[in-house]
Amino acid sequence: MHTIHPAGLTRWARERQRPVQRFLATEAGSAGVLLAATVLALVWANSPASDSYVDLWHTELSFALGGYELRHDLHWWVNDGLMVFFFFLVGMEVRRELSLGELTERDKALIPALAALGGMLVPAGLYLAVNAGGPGADGWGIVMATDIAFVIGLLALVGPTAPSSLRVFLLTLAIVDDIGAIVVIAVFYSSGVELAWLVAAVAIAPLVLVVNRVGSWRGPAYVVVGVALWIAMVESGIHPTLAGVVVGVLVDVHPPRRADVELAARLTRLFRLDPSPQLARMTRRGVVDAVSANERLQDLWHPWSSFVVVPLFALANAGIAIDGEMLEAAAGSAITWGIVVGLVAGKLLGVVASTTLAVRAGIGPLPEGVRRSQLLGGGALAGIGFTVSLFVAELAFEDEALRDEAKVGVLVASVLAAVLATVVFRLSSRGEAPAETGPPRLAHLVRPELDHVRGPADAPLELLEYGDYECPYCGRSAEVVDELRARLGDRLRFVWRHLPLEDVHPGARLAAESAEAAGAQGRFWEMHDRLLRDDEPVDLSRMVDHAQALGLDLDRFVDDVQEHVASGRIALNVRGAEDSRAEGTPTFYINGVRHDGDWDADTLQAALEGSGAHRGSAPTRDGR
Repeated sequence: MHTIHPAGLTRWARERQRPVQRFLATEAGSAGVLLAATVLALVWANSPASDSYVDLWHTELSFALGGYELRHDLHWWVNDGLMVFFFFLVGMEVRRELSLGELTERDKALIPALAALGGMLVPAGLYLAVNAGGPGADGWGIVMATDIAFVIGLLALVGPTAPSSLRVFLLTLAIVDDIGAIVVIAVFYSSGVELAWLVAAVAIAPLVLVVNRVGSWRGPAYVVVGVALWIAMVESGIHPTLAGVVVGVLVDVHPPRRADVELAARLTRLFRLDPSPQLARMTRRGVVDAVSANERLQDLWHPWSSFVVVPLFALANAGIAIDGEMLEAAAGSAITWGIVVGLVAGKLLGVVASTTLAVRAGIGPLPEGVRRSQLLGGGALAGIGFTVSLFVAELAFEDEALRDEAKVGVLVASVLAAVLATVVFRLSSRGEAPAETGPPRLAHLVRPELDHVRGPADAPLELLEYGDYECPYCGRSAEVVDELRARLGDRLRFVWRHLPLEDVHPGARLAAESAEAAGAQGRFWEMHDRLLRDDEPVDLSRMVDHAQALGLDLDRFVDDVQEHVASGRIALNVRGAEDSRAEGTPTFYINGVRHDGDWDADTLQAALEGSGAHRGSAPTRDGR
């Protein structure tokens, strides 16, 4: 017998590439490029070749079509043109998270959303307190932003032991921050509105919904509609980058539909038999249609935005000519100090205080596995506003001297926030217990609202298994668990958590969602037992057969499975397995400690009885 499924470690490499993890990985990697672009801009602007820096960004570029012409310098084309792609990605990420991701679970998203709200209002209030009645009062929006690229990149460096749930918490916070920044830019930092062009923009935007239904040439159609909307925004006085947000939010997003995936598979098999040009076109369209436009476009454009557009923006905007006079002006500037206080102190205070108050009020818990010291470090990191802060600084001040003072404030605040976060995480790690030399411990304790448990709530022994319904080893482990329950009786409670290894078991997630759909009707364990003992291939019709045999409401069952109602719960199990250093399926934890070695009934019983009394887990509601 083997404790690790042969493909388990391969799955870990791929599991981290799910949408949120892919997003985080891209942002973390781009932080280095963004930092390099910032340093280059500062060095260039303060070198003997500084005139070439200024001349480059003041170079005019024009676009003309018929009698219509757009003529602006390169600086404008970067800020108001290329940055549309950045905000397009923001809009799509917001839509995806609201429809399929972290924000679908409203209760789970409420704490980071409230943290983001506190992290916007407190900094803005502090900034206004410093600048009340002065020439810098319009810059309050500068301190509301969080730069997710720098935050995630630095978190990997200064908080490597922080759980993945902290990264997701900060991602959710940054997304809500982005929504707030979008509203602020639209309402407070747009120029006088031209009504006719605004009407044209309102008329063009719904065409994105029409494009969503186009079967082919959808990509070029998005470009045409997006460019038309951008031009209308430019002429209307509404900041044109908001065109990217509008298009991104409206782009179609949905989970892969089984019928589309099966059609793509059939077309691929046909193409292998007859590799004709016609079948090649049909197969390509079938594969493309199996994934939503939102996720395909994010996969295509996100690296370009993170590694090209945003670094170009930094190169064009971070080049401040720093001399003694400039430093003296910044040192005495309420704008500079307002930004430093707002981002460094305001973000930390706003994020931590609003989160703490929300948790104490019973609105929700801290993210799973996150300690308060790590929350403090995350709040400090949120003070790195960089990209959007520089963007708002360009909009807030027409006077170049005030703008430079604001940029100095953003740069200084970002450095101070990074240093503060580093100190907090280092002190936090010193306060941690020494690293254990034994097997890893369970990162997420058993919770009745999240876990499936068999056995008495007060049983002294606990056996937890991360498993996969298509894994043959898990089928064998079910027999072992049954024997243990018969031997130990009320002394044992058994916990099952999902770990679908989809690279080798394509039906594993469907099976897990089917078990959860049965659980929604009070029959989880009955479906669990049937799935582990079923050697037939997993498909929806087979799952329906099981549901029918159990007497479930089939319409409700199928709806729950096809709408992926349990996807959040399964994702939480997967993250828990990662944080607990599970290495495949089945992986067992005995009273919270990973069991390595054989898992026959005698070995597990000896390990359970030799591990001491079970402590720390919450009582269960669904044990049978």
